[in-house]
Amino acid sequence: MADSPVSLLRAHARHSPWNARGLAAHVTALVDSAGLRPTNASARAAPSARSVRFYVSHGLLDRPEGAGTAATYGYRHFLQLLAIKIRQREGQTLEAIKREMKDVTGDALERRIAQSLAPALVVNPVSPRTADEGPVAWRRLSVADGVELHVRGDSPASREEALIAMREAVRAALGRQELR
Repeated sequence: MADSPVSLLRAHARHSPWNARGLAAHVTALVDSAGLRPTNASARAAPSARSVRFYVSHGLLDRPEGAGTAATYGYRHFLQLLAIKIRQREGQTLEAIKREMKDVTGDALERRIAQSLAPALVVNPVSPRTADEGPVAWRRLSVADGVELHVRGDSPASREEALIAMREAVRAALGRQELR
């Protein structure tokens, strides 16, 4: 039996807590892999650590645990940031998003996000390959000097938009401007 989109979304909680940069990278990779098309320039922009702090200061995201560079963000922050980016890509303003999220419970937020991201959350189980299936083609993706990703060509992750999202997420995780 296939996992529900909500349970697949909850699996991302195991990656928490995040710092602001890690949270932004994780959300960017997931939203990009879902293939949601942005409707305007602000929606096109991937969240950054700076935008995470902006959203906190303007009441769109709950305050993190700790402060400054020691601040950590959990699963609820992850859901909130996903909701912001999804709604922006649907054309909503930050003010409208803030009003919408004011009274939304965690369960409702989680269900809404899982529904929006269902294509990216669906797990396609890969059956083991046998020797008579022939050689496996791999896609190589250069991330930075000395860093590359290898993705099997028949994997759903080998889609061009997924590869770009992974590359950018790894670069953000490395956190080095000279890699961009």
